[in-house]
Amino acid sequence: MKTEGPRNNQVPSTMPISKYRHFLDTNTVELPDRTWPNNRIVKAPRWLSTDLRDGNQSLIEPMNPDQKRQIFDLLVRIGVKEIEVGFPAASETDWDFVRLLVQDDAVPEDVAISVLTQSRPEIIHRTIDALEGLPRATVHLYNATSPTFRTVVFNNDREQTKHLAISGAQEVLAYMEKKFGDTTVAGFEYSPEIFVDTELDFALEVCEAVMDVWQPDENREIILNLPTTVERCTPNVYADQIEWMSRNLSRRDFVVLSAHNHNDRGTGVATTELAMLAGIDRVEGCLFGHGERTGNVDLITVALNLFSTGVDPHLDLSDIDEIRRVVEHCTNMEVHPRAPYGGDLVYTSFSGSHQDAIKKGFAARAKALKAAGGDENAVFWDVPYLPIDPKDVGRSYEAIVRVNSQSGKGGIAYLMSSVFGMDLPRRLQIELSRIVQRFTDRHGGEITADQLWRIFADEFLPYSVLEGLQPWGRFALRGTNVSAEDDGSHTILTVTISERTSDGSAVDRKIITDGNGPIDAFVKAIEQLGVNVEILDYVEHAMSAGGDAKAASYVECNIDGQILWGVGVDPSTIRASFNAIVSAVNRALR
Repeated sequence: MKTEGPRNNQVPSTMPISKYRHFLDTNTVELPDRTWPNNRIVKAPRWLSTDLRDGNQSLIEPMNPDQKRQIFDLLVRIGVKEIEVGFPAASETDWDFVRLLVQDDAVPEDVAISVLTQSRPEIIHRTIDALEGLPRATVHLYNATSPTFRTVVFNNDREQTKHLAISGAQEVLAYMEKKFGDTTVAGFEYSPEIFVDTELDFALEVCEAVMDVWQPDENREIILNLPTTVERCTPNVYADQIEWMSRNLSRRDFVVLSAHNHNDRGTGVATTELAMLAGIDRVEGCLFGHGERTGNVDLITVALNLFSTGVDPHLDLSDIDEIRRVVEHCTNMEVHPRAPYGGDLVYTSFSGSHQDAIKKGFAARAKALKAAGGDENAVFWDVPYLPIDPKDVGRSYEAIVRVNSQSGKGGIAYLMSSVFGMDLPRRLQIELSRIVQRFTDRHGGEITADQLWRIFADEFLPYSVLEGLQPWGRFALRGTNVSAEDDGSHTILTVTISERTSDGSAVDRKIITDGNGPIDAFVKAIEQLGVNVEILDYVEHAMSAGGDAKAASYVECNIDGQILWGVGVDPSTIRASFNAIVSAVNRALR
């Protein structure tokens, strides 16, 4: 046997390394007696969601009012108490949304609405005007303080930059007192933007000057937000900056120190957690990390990281899939399958050794629970490869076992795509794998491609004409006619649906409906048959190339509380979509 000693086979990069410099070459932090490395996070911070402001402005297609309202209601539902809803002086859309919340009385008494403003009187006035009638409101004032922004962007010196912050704070205070009186609980937040690149002594000087205006005390807090507007240093450096500020701020007992971290270096969560160790009281971010460039810090991950260590996050994340569905629907941005806690695959192990360890972990936990009389809280969670109990965020153990076989789900997906041209959505793959697993449990042996198609068709194509399969669906699509009103605003649908009666006969029912599109109109037609349908997800594709290609449609539906997929195949994409909805309905009624 041959052995070798240490190797150094690194080849120098041809990339332009010399054009960059280390962050600490220009941004120094003198904190030799730092204490944060020995601290422990023992409580949740205050949370502010900026999904409707920072998150929304980063979307390719910003949210419409209905989508914004869905996100707002979701945030309230899961327990977020501070919600930044926009920049009302810069956008009529943002202004109208704030006023809509007021008119609809949509803001609970314990929820504070936050809005952003620059340090200009006319902008400050319009911003505060938008908040009239809200129970709680926070005005968030900011101006850029870093050397590059002072010299390159605004051509300001230190004194001019500080004066801008002071004059803005004075204007906010004066106009708040004039506008609100005692009708609104008014809060104030100040951000020295690009804090991470600002000289610490100057950041402190500006914050102190703003506090001199606001005069915080035990009944009058001030929020000082210290953002990594662009993440440019390792998390430990930001933690040093936070601890230095926390130590040196006067009136610290009346200051809520806030972090607003981006993810440019991929360390947004780590930066936030180290900032919490260093003295941060409040965290701003977005659900699933939406936001400019690589995103804001992911509030879901930070909160569930706390949960996984036994710290109450004070957010209800017990239905992570529902949260994800709302966010994906409203933002048109998919959550990555490997996103922490919420991705489709995060509780899935394809490795056989991982699967074995998980199964043994569950067996050991079952034994410990039995000894503890079934008390879940008496046995600490300790299952290999699963940092939290999937059940605690709404995932089922059945789903874990179902997905854990690579040869099962992976092989099924491959055959359905390569042999039959059906590119099943991932959650439908998981649902089909469970059905196939039941078949193999009953019959054993290998599943061939033809057997797989029969299992699939019998489950998802209820009027299949494959030899040996009996049609079983209650409803069947017989005919459709789709047209639009003259102004194109609505779709008019005439549809004939066959309904199977209890004696086995079939009755055709002709229904005329309208909607904002063919699918919306068809859902209304189904509702006239006594079945409530909510569309959760929709995917379609051509099964092959050419003029005679068929379309495959996949629809995830909530049907009277049952969440099921339906599948439709037809030369017409519209009829394929309708058949997919009929498929889901028939499965729910089967």
